[in-house]
Amino acid sequence: MAASRKNRTRAFVHENEVGHEDSSYAKRRKVNLDDSRHIAALILARGGSKGIPLKNIKMLAGVPLIGWVIRAALDSGVFDSVWVSTDHAEIARVTKSWGAEVHRSPEVSKDSSSSLETIKEFSRLHPDVDVICNIQATSSCLHPRHLKEAVEYITKGGCDSVFSVVRRHHFRWQEVEEGDCQCTKALNLNPAHRPRRQDWSGELCENGSFYFATKELIDKGLLQGGKMKYFEMKPEHSVDIDVDIDWPVAEQRVLRYGYFGKDKPEVVKLLLCNVSGCLTDGQIYMTAKGDEMVSINTRDQAGINMLKKEDVKVILIEKDPITKALAKKLSTRIGCLLLQDMDDILKEVQKRMKKERLEWKEVAYLGNDEPDVKCLELAGLSAAPMDAPTIAHNHAKYICRNTAGHGAVREFAEHILLLKKKAKSQMEQDRIGRNNF
Repeated sequence: MAASRKNRTRAFVHENEVGHEDSSYAKRRKVNLDDSRHIAALILARGGSKGIPLKNIKMLAGVPLIGWVIRAALDSGVFDSVWVSTDHAEIARVTKSWGAEVHRSPEVSKDSSSSLETIKEFSRLHPDVDVICNIQATSSCLHPRHLKEAVEYITKGGCDSVFSVVRRHHFRWQEVEEGDCQCTKALNLNPAHRPRRQDWSGELCENGSFYFATKELIDKGLLQGGKMKYFEMKPEHSVDIDVDIDWPVAEQRVLRYGYFGKDKPEVVKLLLCNVSGCLTDGQIYMTAKGDEMVSINTRDQAGINMLKKEDVKVILIEKDPITKALAKKLSTRIGCLLLQDMDDILKEVQKRMKKERLEWKEVAYLGNDEPDVKCLELAGLSAAPMDAPTIAHNHAKYICRNTAGHGAVREFAEHILLLKKKAKSQMEQDRIGRNNF
């Protein structure tokens, strides 16, 4: 369950003052809170995006775009319910697979519909909801701590609305219409005394990440009003995606600054990887003499070697009936132990974990079908190749851009190492921070 909210007395929040996430699993229901009002998160996700078709469920760093904010909202533990408002069946399916509820709103999902119209409709159809937090689906670097801190201004500070901002240091000038002879003029600076960045505090700009508002305000057609406060987010967490060119930038940003869940990736010590459908493309080739052959990608083998150099043990799993001789040659070629002929994968994996003295949070799992579902759910990190069946995608924490036998293993290996590097860097920063006090 989510931990109780900490008491804060600041008039506004600087994100770098916020502590770390609570390590316990956050249920959707909030507990031990002073405020008994029903607080709901509402994420708007139309299917008719013009800039990037179905961008809300397009994969960003191995996760559906909307999955990043759903995970942050659920893990924050401050909401009684988390909803996605959509008019599209596939977005609804992805929403449910990530643990949120679906609010269907075809009447207010037209190109001409405003966000506020959809939020007002939600408020009208859910009279039990007292406070609504509108979270932007494209805010891929949103963290639970942002929401935890912001909601306290509603529950403890008596605010009617709270919204996220980012500090910008942009010099603004008046726009001159084409054909107009009027000269431009500075809007927020004196050109004769241009301030240095370090001498200017900048301006607070809405970043659109989230808006908390009471039902009373929303019913009046307002997201901001009454007693208002802002929550300041760092620039690196203020990410938005409107057009294709934004996508690669957002992907690099989320890999470095995104929220990947409560499990700590730096403790991964073992990767369990399926052979057929992950390391290979699932094909078994037979010669006229009846000899079996499979193909492996040298990039995937290099990825396994990268993990082993970082002290991550790799064990291969073969649940399909390739010959013992072929399995032995494959194991020798890759340099990994191969587990074969398993009737119950979960049981055998747990047996191996017990032998290695490992917990699930220390295990990464690359699977590709229904027999892998339980392991995909339990593993601290889990993934499936791009061409894996839907059932594997629904239970994996990461969806590879590459297909089985064509770089999926290398991609997941790089993902594991990136998260470990990120976590080690954070641990070093924490150590330095502690030593300063």
